[in-house]
Amino acid sequence: MVVSMRSWVANEGGKHLVLMLWLGANTWLFVKTFLLYSTGQQYHYLYKMLGLGLCISRASASVLNLNCSLVLLPMCHSLLTFVRGTHKVSGRKTRRLLDKSKTFHVACGVAICVFSVIHVSAHLVNVVNFSVNYSDDFPALNLARYRGEVRHNNSHFFPGVTGVLLVLILFLMFTSSSYCIRVSNYEIFWYTHNLFIVFYIILMVHMVGGALKYQTNIEAHPPGCLQANQSSTEQQGEELEHRKDEEQRCREDAHFQPHYPQTWLWVSGPLCLYCADRFYRYIQSSDPVTIVTVIRHPCDVIELRMLKKNFKARPGQYIVLNCPGVSSFENHPFTLTTCPTENKGTFGIHLRVVGDWTSEFTRTHTTMGDLEILPMVQQRRYPNDGWTGFRLQRLYFIWVCRELQSFYWFAELLCALHHKLWQENRPDYFNLKLYVSQTDNLQVGEKYRLLTSRLLVGRPRLKLLFDEIGKTNKHKRVGVFCCGPKSLSRTLHRLCNSAQSFGTTFEFNKESFG
Repeated sequence: MVVSMRSWVANEGGKHLVLMLWLGANTWLFVKTFLLYSTGQQYHYLYKMLGLGLCISRASASVLNLNCSLVLLPMCHSLLTFVRGTHKVSGRKTRRLLDKSKTFHVACGVAICVFSVIHVSAHLVNVVNFSVNYSDDFPALNLARYRGEVRHNNSHFFPGVTGVLLVLILFLMFTSSSYCIRVSNYEIFWYTHNLFIVFYIILMVHMVGGALKYQTNIEAHPPGCLQANQSSTEQQGEELEHRKDEEQRCREDAHFQPHYPQTWLWVSGPLCLYCADRFYRYIQSSDPVTIVTVIRHPCDVIELRMLKKNFKARPGQYIVLNCPGVSSFENHPFTLTTCPTENKGTFGIHLRVVGDWTSEFTRTHTTMGDLEILPMVQQRRYPNDGWTGFRLQRLYFIWVCRELQSFYWFAELLCALHHKLWQENRPDYFNLKLYVSQTDNLQVGEKYRLLTSRLLVGRPRLKLLFDEIGKTNKHKRVGVFCCGPKSLSRTLHRLCNSAQSFGTTFEFNKESFG
């Protein structure tokens, strides 16, 4: 499939620009730190003892500091929501980038895991080199008391213990983040991910009593200067014969000092920002939420209508639902299907009973099987409330379901919207196509007879649909929004980036909960 450069830039340009900037920052920091420890005079003797292990361990530590600070920023949901909703701060492209904040969080997490492995491996090499390359000239620089032995006193034992704890916590967080664990047991993912608090506390004190030391008196003791009691007699005699210059002699012994922890300088700002964001969310969620109506739809779908004081939202946004009766710590995002308006303060979501949490949640709110079934809300819910202000020129709504009954979730709303557009003499504004994959029981009730002409059997031929829409909207920009399985999302994403014969640019968007 040929890729359209214009569509690719619209869909992937911003994301890849951020990716390149992120990779560039990581590369620059790694190289800068590597060269500092390999060529810096204050690390001359330490580098002679440890070699590349020193450079790699410190360079990887710098990259870890950067990503441990960046990984928190995409999780500041309230801040991102504010930036996304501020038109003066963010344009359409910026808002689309912010929708991919979770991807950036995952990228930083993977970088932390990869460079942690590199960091630990380099330090294991350093431990061996401390023992093998024991220096008689600079005892303070040694970790061992003699060649072939590694000393395990308290000051050097602390970084090792904290390092092991950090690796263990990181391993638990990484493994529990896998898709299979998140789907099968979300609470494992939730609890292990909240170990980040312990992780950052240990991380900030990890370097206390560190074994790596730098020279503090470079002017009085230039690296490589001659000492009267230098152990290498052969080198001493040879250099004394050829270099008698006084500047080459040491005025005093080399002094060494361990590094002070600097990780807190990297992570304290983002950590405080995240804690403030989380505290704000806690305050916001402390207001009680009243469940006004619970409606059961076909195919194990439950609709909740809720009411909360001073709650404001716009179409396309989502809420995070927490039910202490099911789990005090488990939170699940749901896209709003009904938003509060000036005339009505209720908001609603649809959730499908497909897992342990949704099953228990449904049971909790349907005590002893008694479920309050109320009539569907007013037919002209969205068309009447907040209809003005939309700049859409045409709306294509393509819905694919396995069973016909699934369409009944929003059938009344779709019919109401169709009637309103006909009354306003805009019949072409809303193009509706419903696809059902199962051919059993395709009889549409009389109430929704209007949808019969829009009902098609089988799966949509997406390439033909794109060609049809592109032909109708030549040289225009068409927004594509996907809410569905990953396989469908990948197909639509690929089609949006493909070359179009009519010069149409398709901007791909999908449901994202940040």
